[in-house]
Formats: sequence, C-alpha cells, structure tokens
Amino acid sequence: MKRAMVFVLSLALSISLPLSAFGGDDGYKVKYDGGSVSGIKAGVGLRLVIDGNQIHFVKGNATVLSIPADSVTEISYGQDVHRRVGAAIGLAVVSLGIGALMALTKSKKHYVGLTWATGNTKGGLAMQCDKNDYRGVLAGLEGVTGKKAVDTDAMNVKN
Repeated sequence: MKRAMVFVLSLALSISLPLSAFGGDDGYKVKYDGGSVSGIKAGVGLRLVIDGNQIHFVKGNATVLSIPADSVTEISYGQDVHRRVGAAIGLAVVSLGIGALMALTKSKKHYVGLTWATGNTKGGLAMQCDKNDYRGVLAGLEGVTGKKAVDTDAMNVKN
C-alpha cells in the first residue's frame, strides 16, 4: 500500500512540475526608460507581451499600452557600457584586491526602442531589457512587425 502511494505521488509530481514550468507568465520583463507614453515614469517595471499582431505593455494585471504590429515604423537597439566604479569602491573598503578587480569589470545595459504611427498619432519609447532577454525581445518584435532592428551603436554620426 505504501509503495503504491509513493508511486502515485511521484507520478503526479513528475507530470505537474514540467507543466507548471509552461504555465508561468508569458512575455518579457522590461523597464520603461522614457518616451511618449503618458502616466508611466522612467524606471517602472513592465511586462512586454508579443502576440499575433499586437504588442502589449502590462503593469500588474492592467494593459498600459497596446500597439498594433503593423503601425511600428522602427525598432532600434543600443547598449550602455560603463565601469563599476561605485561597487569597486564599496568592495575596496572590505578588500583592496577584490575592489581593484571589480574596477576593471564593465557593465552593459541593453536598450530597445520602438517608434510607431497610427493615423495621425505618433509615439515612441525606449525600454531596458535584461541581458538574457534582449535577443528574444528583438526577435519577437522583428517577427511580428516584419521590420529589421537598427543597431544604434553601429551608426556613425558625422557633424
């Protein structure tokens, strides 16, 4: 009897755990960095959901912005690279060697920009993506819009 209960329990867990991995929330976590979206401040965490022919930005359970995919005019991508000086100073107080090593490391932030035009209404926004998600965000946006992302770091600006 005990052996049968253990078998049933292990069978139930082996089925339910993999299904719960797929039952998680969809989309990507992003941070709104600025743009023409009213009512949202820079630095606010949002969830970007790409489905069919719509791009949704969700905060909590409420959709903050929905953009039709065919109204997107441009997708851009860029990075912000900076040294971790503040963290290095903090670690140098504890250990000079670790603080010196930390000062040599770099941190990258990945930004994706969207511009759109729906009739006479034009808008745009920039969002910061996680280093593990920005490729997926770009691929999803390119796939749903049919537009190719522009790498702003590769563009040369001449005065």
